[in-house]
Amino acid sequence: MEILKKVALTLIIIGALNWALVGLFELDLVATIFGGVDNIIAKIVYIIIGISGLICIPILFQDLDKN
Repeated sequence: MEILKKVALTLIIIGALNWALVGLFELDLVATIFGGVDNIIAKIVYIIIGISGLICIPILFQDLDKN
């Protein structure tokens, strides 16, 4: 389960960087790579990143001092 959380967190970071590019330069890298926001592959990437966000919700409630 820890591997799943790490993969999900990595995807969330990629999504956050994509949003930073959108905000700073109006460049949606996911859409650019996969042929536009309406492309099915781009939509799948967006969905996977969204699901990753849901998977990482429990991280908010974990005790960060625990090892």
